[in-house]
Amino acid sequence: MATVERVVLRGERRVVLSGISWELYEQLRENEANWHVHMAYDNGRLELMSPSQDHEAIKSLIARLIEAFTEEMGIPLRSLGSTTWKRPELAKGLEPDECYYLLNHHRIRGLRQIDLEVDPPPDLAIETEVSRSVVKRLRIYAALGVPEIWRWRKKGLTAYSLGADGKYVAREFSLNLPMLRVKDLEPFLDFELSADETAWIRKFRAWVRERFLAS
Repeated sequence: MATVERVVLRGERRVVLSGISWELYEQLRENEANWHVHMAYDNGRLELMSPSQDHEAIKSLIARLIEAFTEEMGIPLRSLGSTTWKRPELAKGLEPDECYYLLNHHRIRGLRQIDLEVDPPPDLAIETEVSRSVVKRLRIYAALGVPEIWRWRKKGLTAYSLGADGKYVAREFSLNLPMLRVKDLEPFLDFELSADETAWIRKFRAWVRERFLAS
């Protein structure tokens, strides 16, 4: 029998359902009425989350920084946003806030549909935690084999890489962008500084050029 737990934190609504079959999860996920709802499924437990304005603002800023950085550095990138990633045989699925192929970009080049049974998972996923997830999302990412997570929590950005033991470990430099110390992005993740995003991204690009490309 399904049970329901409701949580409202910092403008975000989370509903956690227990005893949900994989078939019902897929039906809910594929229902067009739920397109705006973020879902995380872990072995019968399903979390539904409606993101707040702060959540969407921060994840968009992080995404723009990644995209601007790779453009300036000439690094191949494929962005797949908040695509649903799932593995029925593991009874796990979720949508990241943003996700990217970087080191494995060459392996999925030209693919319109990516199948996790034969293709690699995204190299990097972005997690924005304005409110704490009830379902353990990192455990889902680990089962899916996502090598790197960047997680924003309490005004701090931390990179994690997946270890051989199946657990994520915090790291100073990005696994996929090894020249980049992830904490160096934090000053740019400021609502006041980014009020004019056009001027803000120009400042960031200038920083990248001075820091990494100046001869």
